[in-house]
Amino acid sequence: MKRIQAFLIGLMMSVTCICASFPVYADNEEEPQNTENETEETVGEGQDRADEDTAETQAGVEVTAPSVILMEASTGTVIFEKDADTARPPASVTKIMTMLLIFDALADESIGLEDEVTVSDYAASMGGSQVFLEPGETQTVDTMLKCIAVASANDACVAMAEYICGNEEEFVNRMNERAAGLGMENTHFVNCNGLDAEGHETSARDIALMSRELISKYPQVHDYSMIWMENITHTTNKGTSEFGLTNTNKLVRQYEYATGLKTGSTGDAKFCVSATAEKNGIELIAVVMAAENSKERFADAVKLLNYGYGRCQLYTDESEEGITSAPVENGVEDTVEVHRTGPFSYLDTNGANINGIERTVEINPGITGPVKKGDIVGAVVYTLDGNEIGRTDIVAAEDVDEASFLDYLKDAAEQLFV
Repeated sequence: MKRIQAFLIGLMMSVTCICASFPVYADNEEEPQNTENETEETVGEGQDRADEDTAETQAGVEVTAPSVILMEASTGTVIFEKDADTARPPASVTKIMTMLLIFDALADESIGLEDEVTVSDYAASMGGSQVFLEPGETQTVDTMLKCIAVASANDACVAMAEYICGNEEEFVNRMNERAAGLGMENTHFVNCNGLDAEGHETSARDIALMSRELISKYPQVHDYSMIWMENITHTTNKGTSEFGLTNTNKLVRQYEYATGLKTGSTGDAKFCVSATAEKNGIELIAVVMAAENSKERFADAVKLLNYGYGRCQLYTDESEEGITSAPVENGVEDTVEVHRTGPFSYLDTNGANINGIERTVEINPGITGPVKKGDIVGAVVYTLDGNEIGRTDIVAAEDVDEASFLDYLKDAAEQLFV
């Protein structure tokens, strides 16, 4: 545009002595039965050996459960897996999806934490692991979340499903829709609490996917899943009474880096857990399905987490350093404001020197108008030992229209008569 402006300025200077004016024309272009009642046991054996190889084999880590997976949360990288795609009954690990939909509803403000939820006859009849809600009793959404996350309450799950969708069936439809949106290809939910039912199944990988969505999008879930013990108050026609909640996830108390998330056990599912933990800024998700007993379930989870922390290094960058406006040719503006689309994360599990990662800002040459907001105009590129390991796009933060002949003439005139 600047070259065209210079030409026009010269042209206009050559005709300034001409008196005649010419017109200008321009164009614009559970436990069994889902009770989850367990006696406390030591499950963190080996916790302090996270950097040792005692639990590792050449292929990874030795676990007894038939289906497991270990995933890093920020990147979704799978660090270890064993039969991770076989569909199995998940028991109360189902409640991860139930909580995800509850937090979705809180986020879109269709419900609030202090809303009062009335318990139906159906919700109160659930049995299994429960907090013994009575028909007509009311509890806040906040209290219901505690009952679900801490005590794995089947009755509270159904009460919340009915509160959000009017009935459990519609809520379960939403669960399956949400699962499909997350790429959970081996999942089909039949109920919202995980009681054994024909066709109610998911896989270790799918559990990791929904766990990742929950903890990444709504990290406040940890405020609930990390409660060890707490009392709630029942107020019914019979009067007022206290009921104690105790966390079914023993890792909360016995594994130093634990952040949650949910256990499950039924006769069909055996013993399951989605265990989340964070150490040195690295958040891991260890899923165990169909363990023979509760102790093996937690022991496998600890082995997986320790294995992950012994291998993982995480590099993250969200800096805007070096990202400035980009030049535009043939636009009504000479530059366009830009920004990166998001932070960058790189997980190394091979012992590389991540301090050697180099970051380069690259703006595409020859950007021409028109430019639309969101158009990719460059990238932040990351390399390690000369090899690209990833990039994040740089996009236009605004629209820039294509310049017309009148725009060129106007700019030339302004420069001529300044």
